[in-house]
Amino acid sequence: MQISVVGVLICAGILALVVYMRWSIIAALIASLAFGATAIGTITSLGGSSPLIFTVFDMLLIVAALARRGIWREIGSVFARIGAAWIVCALMIYVSIGALLFPRLFAGQTSAFVSSRTGKGVYEAALAPVSANISQAGYFVLGGLTFLAVCLLLQRSGTLADIRRGFFLWFTLHVSMGILDLLGKVSGAGDILAPIRSANYAMLTQVVEAGFWRIAGAFSEASAFGGASLAGLAFTYTYWRKTGSKFALGLGAVLFVLLLLSTSSTAYVGLAIVSVPVVFSIVKSLASSRLRSGEALLIGLLPPLLLSAMAASLLYPHVFDPVLQLVDSTVINKVTSASGQERSYWNYKSLQSFFDTGGLGVGLGSSRASSWPIALLSQLGLFGTAMMTVLLAMLVRGLRGVRSRIDPEVDAIASSVRACALSGLVAATLASGSADPGIVFLIPLAVVLVSRLLPVEDDNVAGAAVRTLQHSRDSSEHVIQSQIGTVPGRV
Repeated sequence: MQISVVGVLICAGILALVVYMRWSIIAALIASLAFGATAIGTITSLGGSSPLIFTVFDMLLIVAALARRGIWREIGSVFARIGAAWIVCALMIYVSIGALLFPRLFAGQTSAFVSSRTGKGVYEAALAPVSANISQAGYFVLGGLTFLAVCLLLQRSGTLADIRRGFFLWFTLHVSMGILDLLGKVSGAGDILAPIRSANYAMLTQVVEAGFWRIAGAFSEASAFGGASLAGLAFTYTYWRKTGSKFALGLGAVLFVLLLLSTSSTAYVGLAIVSVPVVFSIVKSLASSRLRSGEALLIGLLPPLLLSAMAASLLYPHVFDPVLQLVDSTVINKVTSASGQERSYWNYKSLQSFFDTGGLGVGLGSSRASSWPIALLSQLGLFGTAMMTVLLAMLVRGLRGVRSRIDPEVDAIASSVRACALSGLVAATLASGSADPGIVFLIPLAVVLVSRLLPVEDDNVAGAAVRTLQHSRDSSEHVIQSQIGTVPGRV
């Protein structure tokens, strides 16, 4: 394995910050997700696979969860009280076996799209075992173990507060690198974040769309940056709605601007989709005459924005021409573009491979699609898709039925990370090529499921968890703001 020096330095920096702030390793894990193109090294024996730096913190988290007294009793408690733990374990076993077995069982009977590391890009070939079967199955198992570790650690007091800190640190870093990337391109300095992009895959970072620079941040392309921005916007908006946090509002506003400037069709269509429940919520509040202050603020901002746009179009008739051209190229005509047609063909062939294998799938990592649900069917088959659907239903349910008995801060954190995960899945449905939903799905799922148990707990552990979270609400509210120089507000 060839170690990436920049990956090691970034890992050391995140660890140093977390140790200095006296946060747990889970905050470091979540924060490391901001570096979507920084690898810890390259594994030549797996075809040049380059695991991202979050895998280091993933393994540290799992070790931290297991290195505790009474671990077997706590593991038994998790499996006894959280039914999803059994489903996740079953999925890990099924995915691992399927990734090794299905490409060999159906070799040559269908075609698959394989990502080349030799400059060919993505090309179509007869189904056969590839190195991605091992690497992606490894990622999936690591994600499943992370889910179990988070369920264990959430039985400790203070872990939920560290998850909140981790998410805010993640999106603070994401925003900072997005701004740096944009400033570097606009100023003519080029891709100033190129040194931290150590992952061994194509970097589409210096691309212009309709006269606008595409923002990639610390990711490999604008689509990935836009998807992460959408997830961050959902998290900050939900937390602001629940708590009135000024920091969450300011961070969400910057995320919204960066999302609009990203030139990512995934981000634009995803924003339209996730805005639907927001609009329905506002309409419902208006109908019941129970309009919240946050909703009133959003409504109050619309008239000035519309009037400003109209005034600008009257004074400068062609001021919006670049914007209209951007929308036309990234959304309206996206499907008819070469990229859109290519991705549609990936989805078509992926669905065909699902039927060619009798509904069993080709195995995780065998092929590439351009939509998460299609990748699920194609790679995991009916059985794997059914288990994943059950987990998704648990996440969608959220805290429904127990919210009135939960501490407001617990509700705010669980609802915010749930919104983040669901928005991430919206982006994945529009562009993801893998069936693995990742830890951005599994960590919020663990938070939601454990939070549902808090109202009915009668032991001292859960009670201590809620009391510690309430105490940390005031003692840590200025931590992240003081690091980046923002105005105070609850975090």
